[in-house]
Amino acid sequence: MASDSQVLVEEKSSVRILTLNRPKQLNALNSNMITLLTQLFISYEEDPNVKLVILKGQGRAFCVGGDALPVFRDIIIQGKSWRVGADFFSEQYKLDYVMATYSKVQISVLNGIVMGGGAGISEHGRFRIATEKTVFAMPETELGLFPDVGASYFLSRLPGFFGEYVGLTGARLDGAEMLACGLATHFVPSTRLTALEADLCKVGSSDPVTFASSILNAYTQRPHLKQHSAYHRLDVIDRCFSRRTMEEIISALEREATDEPDEWITSTIRSLKKASPASLKISLRSIREGRFQGVGQCLIREYRMVCHVLKREISKDFVEGCRAVLIDKDRNPKWEPRSLEEMKDNMVERYFERMDEEDGWEDLQLPPRKNLPALIIAKL
Repeated sequence: MASDSQVLVEEKSSVRILTLNRPKQLNALNSNMITLLTQLFISYEEDPNVKLVILKGQGRAFCVGGDALPVFRDIIIQGKSWRVGADFFSEQYKLDYVMATYSKVQISVLNGIVMGGGAGISEHGRFRIATEKTVFAMPETELGLFPDVGASYFLSRLPGFFGEYVGLTGARLDGAEMLACGLATHFVPSTRLTALEADLCKVGSSDPVTFASSILNAYTQRPHLKQHSAYHRLDVIDRCFSRRTMEEIISALEREATDEPDEWITSTIRSLKKASPASLKISLRSIREGRFQGVGQCLIREYRMVCHVLKREISKDFVEGCRAVLIDKDRNPKWEPRSLEEMKDNMVERYFERMDEEDGWEDLQLPPRKNLPALIIAKL
């Protein structure tokens, strides 16, 4: 096992343990990692000797998402075609699809920061273990992007309108909140992870799903939600984030704040007003459409959306968000359009349309999958 590899591979009997190994970059996914993970997952699926795949991260993060800096540099600094960035997202979404339709057991150990693309390579898998160190967020609206990697599928399936809240505000959730809302399937204290992993490696000839479930259930705990957890506010979230438009959502929150002044509501409004207006509107529509689509349809639609984001004909907010958050780090983006009112419905509509054919552009081509179990077919 080469320690300089960006994905470490351990073989233990019929278990494969993959460790994301860019700790200084908080395990941000680059093209090489995405390609290698895709190859490994497909080869394990075809190998009858492999029963379980465990995915984890080195250091204090599981994975903070796709590495956006190279995309920014290629398109803006080096002046390359937006298609270069589109290729990166295409490969990432294909990996997410392989994981979402995986016929073997994937167990993701989320012992640290999980954001954006990190959610894409974990949330679609069967088991997701949170710990007291877990911090989850989908912060894309702050970057001028939108919750992608199939987030319109998994966020739209959270209780009530909690998915809209998480996806639009970029709110940070801890392990207890992830377990409560279903983003995590189990909660295990970090001090118990080594023992858990050792027990999972004893799968032998057992049915891997039943075996993994019984082991994880033996280790899992039910942590208490913190007093100020957003999950205690589901009634307010459902009242406000169920509204039809972004303008109505913010108005509903402002009425709540007037009726009963509250720091959580105030900070929620502040987060929304700080985000890209274009991102907020396309994100809301994306999550709403995701409720009625399979995971493959969600990824194909999100690929159309991200291509429009990268092409920058409707709004250049992704470039401005990267500048403000990742490059200059002044966190003072100048969004255009500047307000929700200026982001017209016809502009939102364009993000959901196919790209111009003269660019030689194609919809996302999902990898063929075969012999899928009924549980997986239900996601399609």
